[in-house]
Amino acid sequence: MDLGEKFIIRSNSLDPKQGKILISEPLMNDFHFGRSVVLLIDHEESEGSFGIIINKKLEVQVNHIVDEFPDFEAPVYLGGPVAEDQLFFIHTLGEMIPDSYPIIDGLYWGGNHETLATLIHTGIANEDNVRFYLGYSGWEAGQLVTELVRNTWLIGDITKEQYLDTPAEKMWQAFVDKMGNPYEMWKRFPKDFQDN
Repeated sequence: MDLGEKFIIRSNSLDPKQGKILISEPLMNDFHFGRSVVLLIDHEESEGSFGIIINKKLEVQVNHIVDEFPDFEAPVYLGGPVAEDQLFFIHTLGEMIPDSYPIIDGLYWGGNHETLATLIHTGIANEDNVRFYLGYSGWEAGQLVTELVRNTWLIGDITKEQYLDTPAEKMWQAFVDKMGNPYEMWKRFPKDFQDN
């Protein structure tokens, strides 16, 4: 690969599907999606896609948003630009929370809020097994594929352990690292070219 090739922003050839992550290209200048990692909750070519930004922690606690939960000083994350006034959650509690939707092995989307509140009250649900998000990220049919053609995103894999154990502020770089040498230069692009 010559030097010029290293500076080309190019996505990979994996297909988007439920449980994959989208890693934003380094030059994306967007409040929500700049240096973001998005977990795809669902993807249907004919119906569209939706996911949750998982690496942008907000300076707010869940009890400041939801009054009916027991005392639970868990952080809230920015999930995306759609329905930003609604709170969503991802957890590892599986069938303990009815109506949960499996995303990947050991990781679930949503479920019954009253059961979640009970599990918080008993201490079963805690910061180690549930995370909260304001808003979500959505794409109409064909929109995400178009963005992939434009090299807006890399598609990668994630495990439950990587989701839980990687600090939010280090996720983007950690998942770029996992993509290997072709993307080594991505980490060297400044977040803001005015800083250069």
